[in-house]
Amino acid sequence: MPNTAISFGRLLILVGVIGYVVSMINARSSVTALIPAFFGITLLILGYFARMKEGLRKHLMHAAVLVAILGFIAVAVRLVTKISEITFSAAYVSQIVTALLFLAFIVLSVRSFLAARSEGS
Repeated sequence: MPNTAISFGRLLILVGVIGYVVSMINARSSVTALIPAFFGITLLILGYFARMKEGLRKHLMHAAVLVAILGFIAVAVRLVTKISEITFSAAYVSQIVTALLFLAFIVLSVRSFLAARSEGS
């Protein structure tokens, strides 16, 4: 599971950086485009520490899922409240991709937690 957190962290960083570069190209540069990257850095760090610290792995992975849940809720609420205004601009595409990445990470994490629990019993 730490490798999954690291991979999703990298993907979120990529989404954030691409979003920021596109916003710079369109002369609408905004630090908010980097929000997925900040979440990605957090997942990446939690994944690396979980890989290094076996005794803390469970706690760190639960923290990573909590970060993903909070990120998903934040992005999903923003998208839902602006549903009538959604266009396929770079900002909305970035938000949709970010929400989907968070959701995929959450689903994979829950499946992993359930599998670990069933193996332990």
